Amino acid sequence: MKKIIHKANERGIAELGWLHSRFSFSFDQYLDQNKMGFGLLRVLNDDIIEEGEGFGLHPHNNMEIITILLEGELEHKDTTGTTMVLHPGEVQVMSAGKGLMHSEFNHSKVEQTKFLQIWIFPKERNITPRYDQRYFGFENFKNEIRVVASGNGTESSLYIHQDAAISIGKFEKGKEVIYKNIFKGNGSYLFVLDGSINFDDVKLEKRDAVGLFDYDELKFNTSSDASFLIIEVPMN
Repeated sequence: MKKIIHKANERGIAELGWLHSRFSFSFDQYLDQNKMGFGLLRVLNDDIIEEGEGFGLHPHNNMEIITILLEGELEHKDTTGTTMVLHPGEVQVMSAGKGLMHSEFNHSKVEQTKFLQIWIFPKERNITPRYDQRYFGFENFKNEIRVVASGNGTESSLYIHQDAAISIGKFEKGKEVIYKNIFKGNGSYLFVLDGSINFDDVKLEKRDAVGLFDYDELKFNTSSDASFLIIEVPMN
């Protein structure tokens, strides 16, 4: 097994007053040649948007964009005619394909919106853009890992146009966690949402991450109550 550790305090930072972002990989004005992505995972942004603020209409193409809502409300509009509001426990998938425009705004006037945005390169370019979202209730998970987006629809997950999978886990303190790949040969980016885990000889805490490849299965222990993402992607 090979691994790459990314500590939370080493992420890129953007503070725009209305937007507070932390970038796991190079993005916008943040550039680190050693952090250009992990396999076909290109972006993992940890964003907070202030009340009533957001991203105006802007373009995307040829990218699978997955949004995980942690707190608050996020209103999505795009040029396919879709208008939806994302709530905690919900996941949104947008295949940008041959191109579309969209906007994202904090739907609330009284509280911040906190969410993760993940970009994965698709396995085919210039497909017809598509949008989907679903409630998974991951805030209520207990000692389980649930696939929320994948390239084969396993566990009734949202479809993404790549042989990849995004899973959310939530476990009590002192539990052993085992994850087996959905797609053979993929690597995985393990991102701690809350709490702490022990992976081999490394302790990972809130927003720390480890990229892993060349393994048969992942096995780690929770050193406190913990929640995490596993983003499984092709490595080339």
